[in-house]
Amino acid sequence: MTPWTLTGIEDALRASWAADTCSPDDAARAGWTGENPGWGHGDITALLLNDVFGGDLMVADVHHRGERLGYHWWNRLPTGIEIDLARDQFRDGQTIGAGRVARRQTTRPVHRWREYQVLSGRVLSRL
Repeated sequence: MTPWTLTGIEDALRASWAADTCSPDDAARAGWTGENPGWGHGDITALLLNDVFGGDLMVADVHHRGERLGYHWWNRLPTGIEIDLARDQFRDGQTIGAGRVARRQTTRPVHRWREYQVLSGRVLSRL
């Protein structure tokens, strides 16, 4: 088995993002396009990275022109390093507030389970 690298995982994730794995809320707000593939993928990208690396799931409010639009998710590794592979989706002046640690759901499989399964399968097939 070839060892995975963070670059390889990032490449596999970016190649796997698509309209059918985009957050329905974000898709309704602005639609998903290949020109901004990370749009609506912060949450399940963070969950997949949490599966691989552990650490903390981080979440913060996203604002645009004084209005709260939703949330953004990323990872803080056990070493304290933060990784946010989907931050570049914010291209229209959105701001991300202060991050806080979020607990991963344990009573049901995963937030956005269907999209998570689709994205996870695509990423694993690319790795």
